[in-house]
Amino acid sequence: MVNSYDIYLQVDKNWPWIDNVRNVVQVVNTYNPSICLVSKWLNNKIKTYFLSIAPIEKYILFMLWGILINTMRFRIDFNNNDDTRTRDEKSNRIFVISFVLALAFGFLYTHQIPIAISQSVNDQNLNVEVFVEGLDSPTSMAFLDKNSILVLEKNGQVRLVSNDQLQPQPVLEIPVDFQNERGLLGIAVQENTESDNNSGQASNTKNIFLYYTGVDQDSDELKNLVYKYTWNGQALENPTLMLDLPAIPGPNHDGGKLMIGPDNHLYGIIGDLNHDGMLQNFPDGPNPDDSGIIFRISTVDGSPPADNPFSSDPNDPRSKYFAYGIRNSFGLTFDPVTKTIWETENGPASNDEINIVNPGFNSGWQTIMGPISSSGNTESDLVSFEGSHYADPVLTWLDPPALTDIEFLNSTSLGESYYNNVFVSDYNNGNLYYFEMNPERNGFVLDTIPDLIVDNDEEQDSIIFGSGFGSITDLVTGPDDGYLYILSYDNGVIYRITPASGV
Repeated sequence: MVNSYDIYLQVDKNWPWIDNVRNVVQVVNTYNPSICLVSKWLNNKIKTYFLSIAPIEKYILFMLWGILINTMRFRIDFNNNDDTRTRDEKSNRIFVISFVLALAFGFLYTHQIPIAISQSVNDQNLNVEVFVEGLDSPTSMAFLDKNSILVLEKNGQVRLVSNDQLQPQPVLEIPVDFQNERGLLGIAVQENTESDNNSGQASNTKNIFLYYTGVDQDSDELKNLVYKYTWNGQALENPTLMLDLPAIPGPNHDGGKLMIGPDNHLYGIIGDLNHDGMLQNFPDGPNPDDSGIIFRISTVDGSPPADNPFSSDPNDPRSKYFAYGIRNSFGLTFDPVTKTIWETENGPASNDEINIVNPGFNSGWQTIMGPISSSGNTESDLVSFEGSHYADPVLTWLDPPALTDIEFLNSTSLGESYYNNVFVSDYNNGNLYYFEMNPERNGFVLDTIPDLIVDNDEEQDSIIFGSGFGSITDLVTGPDDGYLYILSYDNGVIYRITPASGV
């Protein structure tokens, strides 16, 4: 724990309003010493936030802050017997300032005026640009071709970006439950290899897979549903239910990330939905119920491939499982070189993870989160199915940043050094992390983190590649330009990392 005055000591002394910060801290200390202690986490958040915002936002924020502090000062003066003003005069001043403060914050909230944070990366040869803006809580995106992107909005709208422009009307609106982490969550695109029945030529349509939380038409129950649509060049049509998954109790840990794997099957993640079953490593818990898993199904009809690791019996729910023991995840991809599956996973109050997911992987939740050596448990404490295995994370964060997507940059457009290496994003900080793969491609080159646990500021700073992106929900490599596209949930923006001008 640190005193609030330490916040002043750690920030940039070149702020034009630094005296105001000093006054704020001193008044807070005078007014109520019990609120002078802030955690190291909050201290770092405050420092990072104020150093990243633009001058005009600093000015606005300090103006509001000044009003608040003056209110606190007048509250102190109110009980000061040496002050010659009457109690009515003091009360009136407190009321006026409080009223102005309430109006200011109300105006900012009502009109959703953002405090802009500049985006940056630590490679001077690269540039960050706003590619598309105007999205509403976007959760996932996928390229249709080099000129078109489908973007999902949590409230159920599928938006089209065509020729670098967000089209004004959604191409599809789905009635979804978007409470908490529910909503329209995942998308995957697959070329349709079927022939046109009339011409005999290959069809130019695409299969679009969507994951969302909604009411199942057959059972009238709330479910997490995977549907296949056909993209005809203008609209999504021919919805076909591929998979229905539980959504209760939730309402968080719904997962939702989808991808077409290197074997052309559909992979997806659903979180544990707060279940306590065998799939969450409770030996005496309920039988497998499709929660906390990575599923692997056919893109044709949603059937489980015969070579899935746990069962070949289509009547066994485990027949569609590729992995289990997963708490929740917003990141799923595969290594373009080895074709190995990778995922990010979110811990509770600690231990966010990056994992390699081989067939039959048991990630360990709720018995193990983070390295098994730190858990006090052994593999014998896990629920084991035939064909299952446990493996430690490739990397663990002790203080969870809420990891989201993971992307292998299969491109040299940003420089040869980034080719087939890894970018990872987070939700809490708006950070973009970068990792160089080791020669065996089963981990990262992490000279500064030898124990593979990020547990201090220096280690965290050593892997940050970019910042200021808001809560990131998706990372995609552009299929034509090879640039890195970043989807920001908070800002409603797709950012793009490109080579800097003149490079």
